[in-house]
Amino acid sequence: MGISIGVVGAGQFAPSFLRLWSAHPDVSEVRLTDVIPERTAQMAAKQGITVTHASFEEMLESDVDAVAIFTQRWLHGEMAIKALEAGKHVYSTVPMAIEADQIARIIELVKETGLTYMMGETSYYYPSSVYCRQKLADGAFGRVFYSEGDYVHDMDLGFYAAYQYSGGEDWKKTASFPPLLYPTHAVGNVLSVTGQHATHVSAIGVKDDRGDGVFDKDVSQFDNDFSNATALFKLADGSIMRTNEMRRVGYPSHIRESRLRVFGTEGSFEQLATTTLWQTKEGVEDVSQLMETKATGDDADLENVDPALRDAFRSGLSPVHDRSRLPEEFAGLHNGHEGSHHFLADDFVRAVADKTLPPINAWVSARYTLPGIYAHQSALQGGVQLEIPDHGDAPA
Repeated sequence: MGISIGVVGAGQFAPSFLRLWSAHPDVSEVRLTDVIPERTAQMAAKQGITVTHASFEEMLESDVDAVAIFTQRWLHGEMAIKALEAGKHVYSTVPMAIEADQIARIIELVKETGLTYMMGETSYYYPSSVYCRQKLADGAFGRVFYSEGDYVHDMDLGFYAAYQYSGGEDWKKTASFPPLLYPTHAVGNVLSVTGQHATHVSAIGVKDDRGDGVFDKDVSQFDNDFSNATALFKLADGSIMRTNEMRRVGYPSHIRESRLRVFGTEGSFEQLATTTLWQTKEGVEDVSQLMETKATGDDADLENVDPALRDAFRSGLSPVHDRSRLPEEFAGLHNGHEGSHHFLADDFVRAVADKTLPPINAWVSARYTLPGIYAHQSALQGGVQLEIPDHGDAPA
């Protein structure tokens, strides 16, 4: 008998995962709820979902085994806490939370209950991360002393439409979400390779000057006027990590949203929009083809996604991905975000069904998320260096 999963939020990400979990051999049932009943009904009909709930609360009161949170980013922490308190396993889209005390509570609940928590950070499965983890394991980097992770996504390339879809008439209030509170694509990309965690941060935010009511403190629900930000971190082994969160930038984010660079004493890796290089003291190797993810599926599940964002939702697997570890039932199904969706969906099910820790468990999720929370606080204080708390490694 498989597990049951209740998806919360019938938005842009949900269709891909509804199909994947519905096809998974260890999932017996997939359910759905959304705060807008019409969206629940429409998506359920399209995806073949037969059980829906009128609300998140109703879902938590049901016998569903796990909930998958696909709601607006500032709601994840409180919803995950409620779900764990209700005895449900939790899959959450990023970020884990936007407050440090919510993260601490999630870890506390996972310890107390033994329930599974997994954050759906896509960058852990990007070809760049997979490739660099192997290079590090092979000793090809030598000592890694400096790394960079970027999330470079201009508002003009799909984000206006995304916030309008999720935020309704007051969308400008939430479109100002502080860039550094959405840090996991940049931070996680680096830390998934190095296995380190950040101990200190100093960050600078760039105030927006577009004048369109987005990133305007007088409008912003978050009292935020930063549209771009850069953070410099000290890691536990003494190495350095820099991350960039950019929302006003002349860059083709529809081609590649996240970029990784890792520098070691013996080798280095650098990624641009269309070019990726492996470099040593002897020369340069173009490994761009290894990073390519072949498109999967069509636009049937993407009607609510702005055309500028659709390429990210179409991407398939790359030559460096291990296809053999995925369920056969996933073959031909929509993938997305550099091949990550299939692995995310399977790893959560495997963790719950097999009672094992997922790769991006609560402790790892905290290390991907907390650096951004403290980086934003540093930026608000003009770049003052702040210490970042750490919850340690996951129990063996």
